[in-house]
Amino acid sequence: MTTQTVQTAQLTGILAAVVTPLTADGSAVDAAGIQRQADHIIGNGIRGLVPGGSTGEFTTLTLDERKRATELYVQAADGRAPVVAGTGALSTADTVELSVHAQKAGATAVMIVPPFYDAPTFEELKAYFGAVAEATDIPVMYYNIPSATGVQLSPEQLAELARDTSVTSYKDTGGDFAWFSAVQEQHAGDITALNGWDTLTFAALASGAKAGVWGTASVIPRLCADLYEAVAERGDLEAGRVLWSKIFPICQFLESHNYACGIKTGLELVGVGAGPTRRPVLPLAPEHRAEFAGLLRAAGVEVVGA
Repeated sequence: MTTQTVQTAQLTGILAAVVTPLTADGSAVDAAGIQRQADHIIGNGIRGLVPGGSTGEFTTLTLDERKRATELYVQAADGRAPVVAGTGALSTADTVELSVHAQKAGATAVMIVPPFYDAPTFEELKAYFGAVAEATDIPVMYYNIPSATGVQLSPEQLAELARDTSVTSYKDTGGDFAWFSAVQEQHAGDITALNGWDTLTFAALASGAKAGVWGTASVIPRLCADLYEAVAERGDLEAGRVLWSKIFPICQFLESHNYACGIKTGLELVGVGAGPTRRPVLPLAPEHRAEFAGLLRAAGVEVVGA
């Protein structure tokens, strides 16, 4: 496909970076758990689901498990919210295979992280994303997470990547708000900026970001949806600050632990458990679990699994 044939989709609101629910022994993807996640998240005002990212433990899943999780999330969403499937892999061939599958499964878009072991050059990166553009005609969200990939593009390079491929948006998990702002203010005509750094969510929305991909939204979806509606839609910064005072300590906690493990622990605490994380990640220590439960209660969230 050429970039001219890409079906554009404007993503707005908070999209939840979702976990991959696993069976109790961690050996298989849990279909019932995925349905439980979708109902909990969408039912509480979140406007999209992003499976297959870091929160979804994609590096521990086989290609078949990744495909299965995408299929199940699309089915569970049942048209209620867009699904942006994480399809990045270490090889171009696997990334294309997963992206083609995601489109056939009904995903609205795909989220692709650069290969994360041997960091590609910019020319290699353009070829990598160009191969996806040739094979599919749904939008691509670039997953910017330089701490994991070693790839740090300039704002100008990111805009060029969008012009030359089917990249239409990017999730920024870099934590550099000045860089995020430069893309948002100077290159909005080429690419849509989505915040993906939890503790910068309020700042990003207040500065005009139209959407965010947020793992915390899987655990406390109503509070996260309320924050978006207050800040991004109504421009009510006072109400937003009140909400943010409840949400921020939770985000700060999650960023200080293994993220997927923290989110899965939170889901168990609020009564929508998603099974264990895959090894080598171990469960949160009891004292950290108790701390997390306390933060949820302080935010007015009912805790049922402490």
